Amino acid sequence: MPKAVQYNKGSIIYFENDKDERIFILQKGVVILTSTDTDTGTTETQQLTNGEFFGVKSALGHFPREETATVLQDAVAVSMTVPEFENIFSNNKQVVYKMLRVFSGQLRQVHKKTQALLQTDNNANQQGGMLSVAKSFFDDQNYRACCDVCIKYLTHFPTAYDKDQVAKLYADAKLRHDKLAQKRDQSQAAAPASYAGALKQFMLPAFERFQKKYEPDQVIISEFEPGDSFYLIQSGEVQLVKCINGVKKNLDILKPGEFFGEMAILDNSPRSATCMAIGPVECLEFNKANFEVLVTGNPQIAIVLLKIFCKRIYDQKRRLKILTIKDNTARIADTFCMFDEMNPSAKPNEKSRRFNVTQADVSSWSGLPTQIVQEEIHKYVSSGKLQIFDNYMVVTNINDMKRIVELERSKKIAR
Repeated sequence: MPKAVQYNKGSIIYFENDKDERIFILQKGVVILTSTDTDTGTTETQQLTNGEFFGVKSALGHFPREETATVLQDAVAVSMTVPEFENIFSNNKQVVYKMLRVFSGQLRQVHKKTQALLQTDNNANQQGGMLSVAKSFFDDQNYRACCDVCIKYLTHFPTAYDKDQVAKLYADAKLRHDKLAQKRDQSQAAAPASYAGALKQFMLPAFERFQKKYEPDQVIISEFEPGDSFYLIQSGEVQLVKCINGVKKNLDILKPGEFFGEMAILDNSPRSATCMAIGPVECLEFNKANFEVLVTGNPQIAIVLLKIFCKRIYDQKRRLKILTIKDNTARIADTFCMFDEMNPSAKPNEKSRRFNVTQADVSSWSGLPTQIVQEEIHKYVSSGKLQIFDNYMVVTNINDMKRIVELERSKKIAR
């Protein structure tokens, strides 16, 4: 059961980097949260008001605390576990909606900082952005995806000044796609549907009217297009892709049971990434009109969304932390450290780590050009710190990577 805890002035409720999965509500007194800005390294403080939640993101996301909670004046806070929070507040639409919007805003801010470090244009107009996405798919010889983005562009912006250019790009991509399709072996059967990872409540017949099916390489949503719906994957896998300076970067692969596109529902903003089917995919599509009804009738969905936002905020901040490192060697090292954190070893003291990534993956996560990544990885291979294979890499001692990062960060502090 949740319990009210008395804290004396000057006490610490929890420290930054603590692994503590309690959620708190401040009842009375003064508590401040102190954290370090990932981008600038400056200290940020936030004073809580009575009735405000804290410790939610790290508890729901199961990651270390991002801030230190300090008591400035004697305080009382209600402490609860994650299951207790879910039982009490899953039916409180007002509380959950407020958290969803707050987390959505925080995720947007992290996205903007990431884009700034990658030297992308945060203010790129939707039309120019979508055209850039279409061209990047064309240059990557993914003609099916290029066609899909062009169609979305012409659907959303039928009177655009460059509609003829987009139509020509579509025609060129369609011609090339059709030629490749003729050469492709048509006898290959579609992958069978698998709902193992999907949420059970979405398998009910009532949800069949929301179901959509997508073919391999089909674009489900395009970066920069207006957003009015979000999706739950029932079967198959979806690739998240971002166009950075005209180059396609792979961000993540989503599996059955995961949502995507939910940010546009909450803050009426253009899509922040392109989502495309890797193989045959089945999704449930929900729009703004039925989103509130959906959450009200299935409160557990709102809790799932909260957890997704918490994880994505943490993942994006971790990526941002990599991008703040100026030294290329250390940035590559921190990328491997991130892989280690995202896929912890079953053996705590294991030093050698295998990661199922390629040099292209390292380039995407580190935000560095492929040529630079190849040069840095060659240095690591030559020094015996790394082994590379076709579809995976082996870090011989992950502690070496951690030491390289710590040394670079200590230099930054000294400067």
